[in-house]
Amino acid sequence: MTLDTRQTLHSLFADHGDALHALKLDDAHFRALAERHDALSKEIHRIETEIEPASDDRLELLKKERLAVLDEISGLIARRN
Repeated sequence: MTLDTRQTLHSLFADHGDALHALKLDDAHFRALAERHDALSKEIHRIETEIEPASDDRLELLKKERLAVLDEISGLIARRN
């Protein structure tokens, strides 16, 4: 199953909107992670839609980094709730 590369954190964590909002306001590290997730998702989308050329290895590396960022974000949300 392929993740829609244009999904936002709000769509990925729809049940945690209040926590997302609070973390964005209160936690600079969370904000940095959210910005990194957005940038990675945009870059992955550009590669997958062939707007931007990249090797398969580069795409795989970006996807792994995005997953690591999502894991960290998920942990912050879990601790917040």
